[in-house]
Formats: sequence, structure tokens, C-alpha cells
Amino acid sequence: MESDLRSIGELARDSGLGVSALRFYDGAGVLAPAWVDPQTGYRWYAPDQLADARLLCRLRRVGLPLAGIRAVLAAAPGDGTAHRVLDAHLRRLEDGLADARRELSLIRTLIDQRENPMTTAPAAHGFTVSARELAAALDAVRFAVGSDPEVPMLSGVLFDLDGGLLRLVATDRYRMALAEVPAPSTSSTGVIVPTALADAVRVLLGSGAEEAELGIGAGRFRVTTGGHRIEGATLDHDYPDYRSLVRLDPGHRVGLPAAELLGAVEAGATRSLPSGPHGSACEVTVLTLDRDGRLTIASDGAEPAPDDVRVAVNRDFLLDALRAGGPEQLVLEIGGPIAPLAIRTAGRAGTFSLLMPIRVPELA
Repeated sequence: MESDLRSIGELARDSGLGVSALRFYDGAGVLAPAWVDPQTGYRWYAPDQLADARLLCRLRRVGLPLAGIRAVLAAAPGDGTAHRVLDAHLRRLEDGLADARRELSLIRTLIDQRENPMTTAPAAHGFTVSARELAAALDAVRFAVGSDPEVPMLSGVLFDLDGGLLRLVATDRYRMALAEVPAPSTSSTGVIVPTALADAVRVLLGSGAEEAELGIGAGRFRVTTGGHRIEGATLDHDYPDYRSLVRLDPGHRVGLPAAELLGAVEAGATRSLPSGPHGSACEVTVLTLDRDGRLTIASDGAEPAPDDVRVAVNRDFLLDALRAGGPEQLVLEIGGPIAPLAIRTAGRAGTFSLLMPIRVPELA
């Protein structure tokens, strides 16, 4: 029997896993040997286990938790389980990287202020808002900030103070997100806060303080909360007039739990179509609203009923908007195949996002 099997040392050498790692994964029920010598307890592995061991080695390198490794190796071919586990792990890694970048941005800002202390002039506009509500507003719009160097005015978050309301706006031309925070001020002004500064502010708002004091003026933006202050220069550009874009005919409205729609979009069919800068391809989700008010994800090539209302949007943008909206009940406003899709959070009238539609020939 042993002539047809690999020893644990041979499998370790050929797979990249150490002998101790193979012993651990045997004990964890992930990769058991094909045969264990009853006299010596020595482990032997079948030839076809080498592929699993090599896959296990790579899963381990990317930090997939033990439960995820077990699910990938046990998944039935073609059922999609392994891909779903990997997609979820990649999202966790990306979220962790984004959190690390925000923390490092805050740390760098604090170091700069420590090494180069300065006297701050009084802001032209100073007011206090809820730290929790400001953090929620930043979370709701951050995903839509632009990164195209050819449109630098979009590479930040607009803080638009307008007589009792502070409105945060972000757009990259293909999507737009807005959120409102009550602000006890009668002033009206607007500044573009660069992305790095906005991210540092968001980290600072996680300190647990109840209030945040904002100062806007002389090309500077600062936030003080919990005994700490973040300050930096604003972008010297004119932000596009976003107000005309948010006065839309709601068309058809449908309400449903955020988690339900998120799951349907993640599992639903897509098609690859050109969209975005230079006609680059993206995965597109087609939302269908039937005459009874049921919202579904259209299958590729499926014929709509005569009364169905459809709109096609970038799948990744839609997922970003749904995750930014939180777990609450959502209200979708669908105007048709050439109208922006509006995604609103129930009970938060001033917080919503817009996704520009993508032209699909059969929907035109």
C-alpha cells in the first residue's frame, strides 16, 4: 500500500505545507491522511490529495480562516460555495485595508500636528453637530468619491452648510451619494474636503464623543471631538451643482430590507457591458419591477413582461450603495431604463444615493 502513497514528508515538500501544518489540518478535520500506520502512527497520503494540499497552502497564505478552508475543500464542484467563501474573504481583506489606510492617515495627521504645532485662526463658520450622525453621513457617501485626476473637484467630499443643515455630497459622475446632518447654524457655505482628510475625520469620530465641533473658513477645514483635532486645507475648486440632479421624478417606488436585496444582487445574474471611462467593461445587474411591485434580478436574455419596469446599473456600484446604506429598510425609486436609480434609507429622507443607468440595447 505504501508504494502508492506519499509520506507526510513528501507531501509537505511537494505542497509547500510544513509537516506540522499537515498534522494540524489532520487534527482539525480538514485534510486527513489516506492511511495511518497502526504500528508507528505515521501518516500517508493518496496521490490525488496533493491538489488539495496545494490549494490548502494557498488558502492559508491569504489568511482564510479555518472554517472557510474547510468549506472550500468540502464544496461540491460547480455549486458556487467555494467562490462565495473567497468573495466574502476578499471583502473582509479590502475592508481591513481600508480601515488601516484611514488609521494611518489619521496617525500621519496627528504626527504632523505634533511636529508642526500652529495657532489656528478663528473659523469663518463654526458650529457643533452630533459626532455619531456626522460619522454615519460620511459612511453613507464615502463610496461615491471620485478618483479621476482629470476631475480633481470630485476627489473629496463636499460639506455644504445651508441654513440649519449640513449636507455631505460625493460623486464620481457615475454615482452620487448624499447625507444630511442637522447643524445649528444660519450660515451658508461649502467646502470640498479632500479624501484623505475626510477619512482621517471619520477615524477621529470613532472616539465615542457625543459632539463634534466643525470649523470652516480661509481654505481650512477642522473637526474637534473627544479632545482631539484634525485640520487640513480644502480643495480650491468649484463643486458641480448637484441640486438639479436630485430633483427626480420618483416613477415607481418599492421598499424591501437591505439584506434581502444585497443577497439577491450578490447571487443574481449579471452581464458584461462597456461602461465608465474609455468604455471599460463592467458587470451589470438588471433590476426588474413587475406590475405587482415585486423586484427581481433579471436573468441574462430573459424577456420582460409588457408592464415590467427595468433599469441596468453597475453591479459593483450597486453593492457599494447597498452596503453604505446600512441594514435598514430601503426604498428604491425606479424611473425606467434611462433614469437614475435612487436608493433611499427609510426614515432618513436626506440620505440617499443615485446610480446612473447603463444602456442595454433591449431596454432602450
